[in-house]
Amino acid sequence: MVTKAILTGCALVAGMTVFSGMAAAETVRLHGSTTVQKRIMEPGKDALKKATGIDIVLVGNGTGNGVEDLVAGKCDAAMASEELADAVASMKDASGKAATGDLKPNVITDDIIKVIVNPANPVTKLSKEQLKGLHNGTIDNWSKVGGSDLSVIVVTSHLGSATRKVFQKSVMEGTPYVAGALEVETTRKEIDNVSQFPEGIGAVSMGFINLPGNKEKVKIVDTPVISRPLMLITKGDPSPAVQKIVDFFKGEGKKYIKD
Repeated sequence: MVTKAILTGCALVAGMTVFSGMAAAETVRLHGSTTVQKRIMEPGKDALKKATGIDIVLVGNGTGNGVEDLVAGKCDAAMASEELADAVASMKDASGKAATGDLKPNVITDDIIKVIVNPANPVTKLSKEQLKGLHNGTIDNWSKVGGSDLSVIVVTSHLGSATRKVFQKSVMEGTPYVAGALEVETTRKEIDNVSQFPEGIGAVSMGFINLPGNKEKVKIVDTPVISRPLMLITKGDPSPAVQKIVDFFKGEGKKYIKD
């Protein structure tokens, strides 16, 4: 009986140890850019957990909102798809609030933004000046850039979107979007809207176009290269867990990043 009791006790201790080990698996909350979410974090999530024991919880609510959540302590790092200064500006655009000064960028890779039109649009190439005019309204008809006689419909993301801010800064030179531009909540909706309107034009991450089912919906137009960094923003230096995530995707996890 004593031996049985000892064995039972040992089994309970072993079981508690296993359970404790399982419970100790670290969870890291990442909020922000849907581009970082879809191109990096979601494709490599399982491999990251297997390699590091870190389980990531993702909220894709846009770079600006992600930075706001970081400042408010709602997440461990903010996913961002633009330079740090621009991400801080995106937060102000999205929430009206100013960020703290201790934010640090942790760049993982770069992303290319592509201009998309409806597959029925005959236009195949656009210059920077043409892109600027089409999006700010100084070019209001596709016939002015070699297309059909159709009014231009601009589709863009919400104010807190990093893709929108990068495009507006680097291509539109800070000029405002045309009045009446369709503002949507997600990149998927931006692609869907451009696919529905023969007059439509948008600008999205190449990673989104490559997602299953999206390539067939829109046509990519040849333009000057538009690039931006993809990163995790932290308050001060990254925690050991966040640093492991960055190191993983810059190292062995690089193969999981979607082009």
